[in-house]
Amino acid sequence: MSALMKVARVNKLFTPIIVRSASDSVKYPKITTHYTIHPRDNDERWKGVNMERFIDEVDVVIVGGGPAGMSAAIRAKQLAAEQQKEIRVCVVEKAAEVGGHILSGAVVDPVSINELFPNWKEMGAPLNTPVTKDSFSYLTDAGRISIPIFKGWPMDNHGNYVVRLGHLVKWLGEQAEALGVEIYPGCAAAEVLFHKDGSVKGVATNDVGIAKDGSPKDTFARGMELHAKTTIFAEGCRGHLTKQIMRQFNLNEGSQHQTYGIGLKEVWEIQPEKHQPGLVEHTIGWPLDKLTYGGSFLYHLNEPTPTIAVGFVVGLDYQNPWLSPFQEFQRFKTHPKVREVFEGANRIAYGARAINEGGFQSLPSKLTFPGGCLVGCSAGFLNVPKIKGSHYAMKSGMLAAESALESIMGEKQETTGYEPKSYPDKIKNSFIWKDLYKVRNVRPSFHNPLGLYGGMMLSGISIFLGGREPWTLKHAGLDNQSLKLASQCPQIVYPKPDNKISFDLLSSVALTGTNHEGDQPAHLTLHSDRTPIDHNWALYEGPEQRFCPAGVYEYVPNDEGGNMKLQINAQNCIHCKTCDIKDPKQNINWVVPEGGGGPAYNGM
Repeated sequence: MSALMKVARVNKLFTPIIVRSASDSVKYPKITTHYTIHPRDNDERWKGVNMERFIDEVDVVIVGGGPAGMSAAIRAKQLAAEQQKEIRVCVVEKAAEVGGHILSGAVVDPVSINELFPNWKEMGAPLNTPVTKDSFSYLTDAGRISIPIFKGWPMDNHGNYVVRLGHLVKWLGEQAEALGVEIYPGCAAAEVLFHKDGSVKGVATNDVGIAKDGSPKDTFARGMELHAKTTIFAEGCRGHLTKQIMRQFNLNEGSQHQTYGIGLKEVWEIQPEKHQPGLVEHTIGWPLDKLTYGGSFLYHLNEPTPTIAVGFVVGLDYQNPWLSPFQEFQRFKTHPKVREVFEGANRIAYGARAINEGGFQSLPSKLTFPGGCLVGCSAGFLNVPKIKGSHYAMKSGMLAAESALESIMGEKQETTGYEPKSYPDKIKNSFIWKDLYKVRNVRPSFHNPLGLYGGMMLSGISIFLGGREPWTLKHAGLDNQSLKLASQCPQIVYPKPDNKISFDLLSSVALTGTNHEGDQPAHLTLHSDRTPIDHNWALYEGPEQRFCPAGVYEYVPNDEGGNMKLQINAQNCIHCKTCDIKDPKQNINWVVPEGGGGPAYNGM
């Protein structure tokens, strides 16, 4: 039996049958009702329900309508037009509108859009704010120490643009549609489909009309199947289908595990006299301790109103379970050298996202598989010291499209699904590979006894050498294994929000535009309902209620005896994927919500 045939036999999600005793039901109330944990085959309520899906056949399916996905779609149609060929290219995007789930203010290197649309300025692309000034500082408790930025170093943003990335992605979507790309917003890819030989066949979109208890409503409708010659996964960081693909085809064999950070962002309208369009500021240091990786960014946009995007990144390998990335972000804004920009200002949006921090060492050893490939942040293409990945996402999407069309238009295939085999070589010959190799030692250099101080010294040497040092450092352990016991760590007491510069969690979530139907199964599933109490609460005092930046997880009393239970407020979820990464036992799995739904970041 071939390896692919073996893969085909295990291509379904693991769906354990949960057997619960009466005492268990009291101590461990049932939390998860999702069909990936409680199969419908075993549920009498689903007997007789029509589970047939509508099927459509296309040439290329792209999962995710961000910078990578849209660039892949555009490039595929451009190449087909050049060859006078007709192909169907389809993009499925879980947001209700293109760009709706993009979290930004971002600084974008225009190298990829220059290639995709050389006349993008004349076409009206929303890159309106060239970087005019860079600032990099180390914050002490009360002061700021400037750190020089040399030309060509990662923090040098000369020639880049401050953008609202959601606006750019929306514009890319308009260009894609003009070229004939079929875009299905509000349709989340929920399942990978496979041919009998084990190669990827396409994807199925999510079902709708399911009640919170997991039963079908009168409005139940099955998702549709999209079959393609090649499927390009552009889900972004920690995509739930990408995780399955990586496991099934062992794409990470020989490479290091991925590491992550959580990036929290807000958009503010500030006083006009404080606004400097094109100013880019970054800080490290306070409020984080020396053993916690992270820092801030603040970008001044050129908008009709004086607008800034401010954010804070915390490495998810932090050790203290009492730490809250959201609270650290709020505390950062109160620093004496920072708060002045927010005084008299108005916060208008909030959001959060996990970001890849593994860099070169954590790139999949195989970027392709029978039937498709990975692009953008699905593959881990992010430059950590630059805090940039959009131009890599776009370039990787373009290269994947080129390789996919080479396969579709002529290469003899070994499997039913077409594998874009030239894609890895195209990546290795591109600026993506060169750039990531040069900075490969920056992030892992912070794993040393001196923490931040040793990391600054070691990464500075690496940057000075341009990545030519004859060694490659390794990352430390998995992010979910980094927490120390709550009893071993000092509790962190965060100041109360003043509701002017710092804010509470729920009022922040209200600014994300989160929109999940209340009566639907929680899309944050637990493999075991026992683990939160027996492990997370017992050892770490429930860290998920602190590492989640949206108030999704809450421990509440279960009885009068002081026992606790976990409550999941799934309607708050802003799709950051932090819980999927940081949960100590990897008991939490993020899957797409019923209906796609989710937050609309209004082009942040």
